[in-house]
Amino acid sequence: MDHQPKFFENLSGAGKAIAVLTSGGDAQGMNAAVRAVVRMGIYVNAKVYFIYEGYQGMVDGGDNIVEVSWESVSSILQVGGTVIGSARCKSFRTREGRLQAAFNLVQRGITNLCVIGGDGSLTGANLFREEWSGLLEELAQKGKIDAEAVKKYAYLNIVGMVGSIDNDFCGTDMTIGTDSALHRIIEVVDAIMTTAQSHQRTFVLEVMGRHCGYLALVSALACGADWVFIPEYPPEEGWEDTMCVKLSENRARKKRLNIIIVAEGAIDCHNKPITSEKVKDLVVQRLGFDTRVTILGHVQRGGTPSAFDRILASRMGVEAVLALLEATPDTPACVVSLSGNQAVRLPLMECVQMTQEVQKAMDEGRFLEAVRLRGRSFENNLNTYKLLSHKKPDAELPKTNFNVAVLNVGAPAAGMNAAVRAAVRVGMTEGHKIFAVIDGFEGFARGKIKEISWGDVGGWTGQGGSILGTKRTLPAKYLEKIAEQMRTNNINALMVIGGFEAFESCLQLYEARASFEEFRVPMCVLPATISNNVPGTDYSLGADTALNAIVETCDRIKQSASGTKRRVFIIETMGGYCGYLANMGALAAGADAAYIFEEQFDIRELQANVEHLTEKMKTSIQRGLVLRNENCNENYTTDFIYQLYSEEGKGVFDCRKNVLGHMQQGGAPSPFDRNFGTKISAKAMQWISKKLKETYRKGKIFANTDDSVCLLGMRRRNLVFQPVAELKSETDFVHRIPKEQWWLKLRPLMKILAKYKTSYDVSDSGQLEHVAMLPKEAETGAI
Repeated sequence: MDHQPKFFENLSGAGKAIAVLTSGGDAQGMNAAVRAVVRMGIYVNAKVYFIYEGYQGMVDGGDNIVEVSWESVSSILQVGGTVIGSARCKSFRTREGRLQAAFNLVQRGITNLCVIGGDGSLTGANLFREEWSGLLEELAQKGKIDAEAVKKYAYLNIVGMVGSIDNDFCGTDMTIGTDSALHRIIEVVDAIMTTAQSHQRTFVLEVMGRHCGYLALVSALACGADWVFIPEYPPEEGWEDTMCVKLSENRARKKRLNIIIVAEGAIDCHNKPITSEKVKDLVVQRLGFDTRVTILGHVQRGGTPSAFDRILASRMGVEAVLALLEATPDTPACVVSLSGNQAVRLPLMECVQMTQEVQKAMDEGRFLEAVRLRGRSFENNLNTYKLLSHKKPDAELPKTNFNVAVLNVGAPAAGMNAAVRAAVRVGMTEGHKIFAVIDGFEGFARGKIKEISWGDVGGWTGQGGSILGTKRTLPAKYLEKIAEQMRTNNINALMVIGGFEAFESCLQLYEARASFEEFRVPMCVLPATISNNVPGTDYSLGADTALNAIVETCDRIKQSASGTKRRVFIIETMGGYCGYLANMGALAAGADAAYIFEEQFDIRELQANVEHLTEKMKTSIQRGLVLRNENCNENYTTDFIYQLYSEEGKGVFDCRKNVLGHMQQGGAPSPFDRNFGTKISAKAMQWISKKLKETYRKGKIFANTDDSVCLLGMRRRNLVFQPVAELKSETDFVHRIPKEQWWLKLRPLMKILAKYKTSYDVSDSGQLEHVAMLPKEAETGAI
């Protein structure tokens, strides 16, 4: 992007006071947001205050409003809930309550408010802002403040961050806490599946979401549930019969368990509630299946925040402070949110009105409208779920006579199996025959290829690794044998799911088209690697699961030192030459430094880092964390850095080192990876169908153009198909990384939150957008 970088150094907070509060229901990740607001505020020389117990604390004043320091937010990043407390507050709803709150703020010179909560909390904040000047005048009339104060504190600036596990706020892709709540739900579903399988049981799971079915819908998509009930999309008349037929059909197909997910606010088309008990009784009476109900309740709000929520909240917190510094009396109250992987600012009331519109549409029975208003991401989730959960009878499926082969290439990555499952099911719905290739291109050359059907991929979404088997071997040395297999099995298209090798493989097949006409077929690459080093995409399948594994381990490692003397941990992450895991892991785990290949460093920088840590350790800070990407520098090895820190930190802290290794590649896929895999795979298969129709001539497929070999990647806010031939120029093949990587922009964030002075390019932020104008195609960093 050729913009003039705009740095925030010229934004000073000197003389400003910022207060942060959490209100309404708690959500995991709120603490990460609080930490970011405090540290960014102090960084720009503003005074920062905590308001304890939400609006109640603002009304009560006294010890509830306290100035805080850098150390006040140390070690809260990994804690769930909110350390500054939250309370429902009746008195703030009255003018008297707000008058008292205004008085308490003015006394401390606070005119910048950062509110973390749901739509109710944010609406309250906006009303407070609108009334502010009137409240000050009233205080002056009552003699509580002088005319000087009325003039000096004339305006109240408000920035909101949405903390809500329901993801029920329009205008934001993901609210703080949603991803963590999905983690809790999926952990429970995975555990229940094993017991249900043993006894051939049906489980009815009730998840939170009084007015919004997001959690229910996404967890149904992530675990391949048989049926889901959500408030926005009530089942049609006679759903009882349809559901029972579906459940018994699944049993007849040798499926040993059924999972039904019910949102607590689920309704039928007459607006009558559908409860989990009602669903259970129905299954027992009609089918006689052994059925159990599990209500997840407040488990969903608990636990430690996921890596996604920590990074989201940290980015939002920093953005909120920037928005407050740039606010003028004419700026409307705004919400900082995420669209794709970009931070955006939206007018608070536009978002609130849109959110209320959804409820209104549901109350009036305009359910299709409600789904549309929820946003593109919600709509896509619903359509994908409908596509994958119900198999149409064979007689109703179209027949295209096309054969599509699916294979995994490169190292295993979580989410690969979810992508294969979606490819098989969407492909069959489109009328194709789907062939599974075992063990990548090596298996392909040996003829390890078989047709795969709908039932074969049941239960695959939650499985880690690669069930099909995967190899790093590139096709170049087997071109003739692969061409022969494609001819023998009459393969008309390829879907290749894998990492950098998958990209290189399709590039080799594309370049071999001149010699082998068998390769003149549509091919699509789905990026899947924990390293996130594939050109043409901001996210690769599997990186989120690996990031969570790293963050979880860092939490444990830090905890292992609690109660001992001061200690610094040096942790080595995977990623080849790509520093994504080290950098994002550092941001999510609250590390002091991350050494990566993309940002060269020398001994002077290492020395400065050690000194910086030593200074920090002389305060109340007990533990330090340093991440190092495995290939960041061939001489400054993990051992070297460990020895350097050990020597230089003598007498102040001691040192330990950890190489995380292959645990980063294992484990069950995170909810994000399950859904990202499912959605991109469904989209890729639809693209393949389109290309097959376009290139079918005289009884055969002839695809010879650049745009018939594409990689499907997530770019900023959109999912885009890009010809691999074009991506060649964007790639550093020696180090197997893209030449430009978006996440490098977040490096200064990590440094600021670790107390380094640095410059931070804020060119991308600061534009107030409008809700309706968000790109329609925003297929997102949200899931």
